[in-house]
Amino acid sequence: MGSSQTAEPGVGEGAAPTRDERLTTTSRLVSALRRPELGSLLGAIVIFIFFAFTDASSNHLWLHQTGVAAWSQQAAFFGIMSVPVALLMIGGEFDLSTGVLTGASAIFLGLLVGKTGMNVWLAILLTFLATAAIGALNGLLVVRTRLPSFIVTLATFFVLRGVSVGGVLLLNNGSTSVSLAAGPHPGLSSAKDIFGGSLLASASLPNGYQTAILWFLGATMIGAWVLARTQFGNWVYAVGGDPDAARNSGVPVARTKVSLFIATSMAAGLVGVISFTQASSAVSEQGVGYEFYYIIAAVVGGCLLNGGYGSVIGAALGACVIGMAFEGVIYSGWDSAWNFAFLGGILFVAVGLNTLIYRRAMRAR
Repeated sequence: MGSSQTAEPGVGEGAAPTRDERLTTTSRLVSALRRPELGSLLGAIVIFIFFAFTDASSNHLWLHQTGVAAWSQQAAFFGIMSVPVALLMIGGEFDLSTGVLTGASAIFLGLLVGKTGMNVWLAILLTFLATAAIGALNGLLVVRTRLPSFIVTLATFFVLRGVSVGGVLLLNNGSTSVSLAAGPHPGLSSAKDIFGGSLLASASLPNGYQTAILWFLGATMIGAWVLARTQFGNWVYAVGGDPDAARNSGVPVARTKVSLFIATSMAAGLVGVISFTQASSAVSEQGVGYEFYYIIAAVVGGCLLNGGYGSVIGAALGACVIGMAFEGVIYSGWDSAWNFAFLGGILFVAVGLNTLIYRRAMRAR
């Protein structure tokens, strides 16, 4: 007695196999388009070529070592800060005190060395400890009070600006400028070699390249490695994308955010140390407003304002874009007031380009 069998849909002979979406391959072009730093890379290339054509200097110095040294030094100061600012933005937070903190840390270092005669290396250590404490305070206030980091760090901005002006006036005989008097200052020479010196001097470039460029490259490599190769980098993406889901998955959200604030503030301390050891002087108002340049560099580099997406390498390229814009305007013979208009245009175009590339890449999956 035979039995009849009914073939299930999709199982019988000749049925088309179901495609598993998880096994879908992605072309190299689409993978490249998904990279958040693509827009900043294209922007850096375009701007470099643009200023190469508009260069009005004698012998077209933009394409020589002189021009490269000029914009790369500018980029280094912006880049050292744009890297941790990018990490913080990927983590879903902002820090508006970074600009004034670079100046305040230089002032703090100058007062320690100039007024107390402290060894420069000890003063540098205390400067880093002080900036780390400020970063920790910012982070703890944000995670404990749940206030927007925009508000918390804006308050820190005003406090630091008031202290760096009023405190210096009080301690420095009514002057907002701190400079080292002639005479021996223990540790200054070696600290200057490490932080504020130069290298690769030549006949065509007598002053060489500033060591700040090496610090910029080091910060970029460390930041890129942390974000792409470590568990902490995964935590940064997680807390920026969805902090509640990250917390439910066991990610230490509070500790991650506080660590990001500390790193950002210590980077500001590094910039302050570099600027002071270069010039052996500092002014209370230096660095004020630069926080917007750091944010612009991160946004040009592909960081989203709502967190969870971005690139450290893109932020470094964004810093190069800003450095080229600042120096390129000068080399082109234009008034420096055009810097702001140029940066505004760069920001608008970069955000639009990054958004367009990202959306097209997502549709192409």
